Amino acid sequence: MTYRTVKLLADATAPEDLFRGQWQGRPSVLDEYKPYLDDRWNQGCTNAWKAWEEIVPLGYKGSYQRVRAYFRAKRLSTDPVTAPPPSPRTVAGWILRHPDTLTEAEQLRLKAVLVHCPELDALTGHVRSFAEILTERQGQRLPDWLDAVRNDNLPGLHTLAAGIDRDRDAVIAGLTLPWNSGVVEGHVNRIKMLKRQMFGRAGFLLLRKRVLLYR
Repeated sequence: MTYRTVKLLADATAPEDLFRGQWQGRPSVLDEYKPYLDDRWNQGCTNAWKAWEEIVPLGYKGSYQRVRAYFRAKRLSTDPVTAPPPSPRTVAGWILRHPDTLTEAEQLRLKAVLVHCPELDALTGHVRSFAEILTERQGQRLPDWLDAVRNDNLPGLHTLAAGIDRDRDAVIAGLTLPWNSGVVEGHVNRIKMLKRQMFGRAGFLLLRKRVLLYR
């Protein structure tokens, strides 16, 4: 035996500690529905069949056996069996996306995260309020948004608010008026792309012709 194998056997306090096969830790189709199952279990619903019938309309495509195994692990375990927390990147994606684009399972998982983190719940409210101001051109709401941000203990947003406040009039105009520099920036990006394509291969005359004729 190798040293690692001996150490693994010596450190194991229960047979379950030795179950470290190739399937351990892999994602399951049930993962995104486990927060919902945890909530139902805590509410007293310990019937796996009933829980399976509830998550199927939410989009669950897996088998009933997976739900039964998850509930069985809860019954037999002395420690609470709960769903693994989502990654920060996943949570950020849920917050930044429009709420209507989230599936019911994603909404449930996000709700479970926000319940356990009041700061993240406040951050989500500010992010979605700013998104409404930006997409609906409601620049007149910006001062109230800045005041609301300062009232919460969110240092990251305080830095953003301070930067916006330094050029408040311009930002309000950008969030209100229908005009923008998008077309100009598009042309600049196009010219830079042409320059990169021709770097070291052609002179100014050919670059000029390509800029004038390229569509």
